Amino acid sequence: MPHPDLTITPAGPALAPRFRDAPRARPPGPYRRLFALPGTRAFTAGNLVARLPMGMFGVADVMMISAAYDSYALAGSVTATGLAVGSVTAPLVARLVDRYGQARVAVPATLYAVLGHVLTALWVHERAPLWALFATAALTATTPNTGGMSRARWAHLLKGDPAALHTANSFEQAVDELCFVLGPVLAAVLCSALFPEAGTLVAAALFLTGVLLFAAQRSTEPPVAARTAAGSPVRAPGMLPLLAVFLATGAVFGSMEVVTLAFVDGPVAGPVLALQAAGSCAAGLLYGRARRSARLRACLAAMAALMTLPLLAASTGSLLALAGGLLVAGMATAPTMVTGMGLVQRLTPPAQLNEGMTLAVTALLAGIAAGSATGGLAADHAPFAAFGYLVPAAAAALALLLTAGLRTATLTGTAVRD
Repeated sequence: MPHPDLTITPAGPALAPRFRDAPRARPPGPYRRLFALPGTRAFTAGNLVARLPMGMFGVADVMMISAAYDSYALAGSVTATGLAVGSVTAPLVARLVDRYGQARVAVPATLYAVLGHVLTALWVHERAPLWALFATAALTATTPNTGGMSRARWAHLLKGDPAALHTANSFEQAVDELCFVLGPVLAAVLCSALFPEAGTLVAAALFLTGVLLFAAQRSTEPPVAARTAAGSPVRAPGMLPLLAVFLATGAVFGSMEVVTLAFVDGPVAGPVLALQAAGSCAAGLLYGRARRSARLRACLAAMAALMTLPLLAASTGSLLALAGGLLVAGMATAPTMVTGMGLVQRLTPPAQLNEGMTLAVTALLAGIAAGSATGGLAADHAPFAAFGYLVPAAAAALALLLTAGLRTATLTGTAVRD
């Protein structure tokens, strides 16, 4: 009798496989499942092109204006003006998006914003009076919240699937960070290798192209919600303290950008600054695979601790140490933003989702504006080289303190996977 593990073949006995069934196919990962949905790749590609300039405009404008007028304080103030006006207009644009649809509102709003960027580059080239720079910077405030519109599409497509929505939100944050990895590098190279206005002009062209491509994807656009009498989402319980946290967090980003550009002061500034976004991008993709969202307070505590690393690294005078400090410091950014945006989605009525997320972005923009201006002043009047890095470290600590105004239930993350 043959051995149970042997089978008789024409050539004689041979080892028979213990398992005759074919191995099961490995289930697709969470990100592959997202993009198996029809239309998601197309709108994501267009939105990526539209969002890349968001990482370019700040660096390009600072380099362009500081080269022409020899003042980082002026550059930071002009950039802050556009962001500050945007903090008022962005919720209004988002309300129109909720009421009339993404394509009908985003395209004309983008045309106005692109006109403002082009005029700003023209005035800088012609060394126009300072009031002209501030006026045209304000015109760019019609910029629609492209990231918010993309997140709204995911929320519409993944309604009732919190696990997939958590992954989508993490992916969107990683995309934001990727834009702030590539954007500063591209802007710095264009401004240094071609001419100072090149970064702003290329960013404006990419922005317009991306929004047109995104708006053309009508199959995934959320339907226009029925009008409600609920009032602004800012009245939702817990929203105001959460917006205060976003405001302080924005100051971290705005001050870090200007301070690093001033500290490094050269074409390598863009790549060095991009390392912070690179760390955040990697952390965001990993966070999207997590089984639970973290507590916002824990994320902000990690950010406050890690934001001291650039200060310590800059104190050594080593550019390599600063690059490493920025890379590690950025790793707390994406989890903080994903958790915060998830809370905004939970607090906002579905019919006002664009407006609710834009309020969060508006708070970030206002914080970035304040951080840019403060960082520029600190860079121009620093008693020692690393002094400017005190500003983002202090802003991160303030964001952590502000979580005391949030209810415990709001701070707790929810289970996103079985």
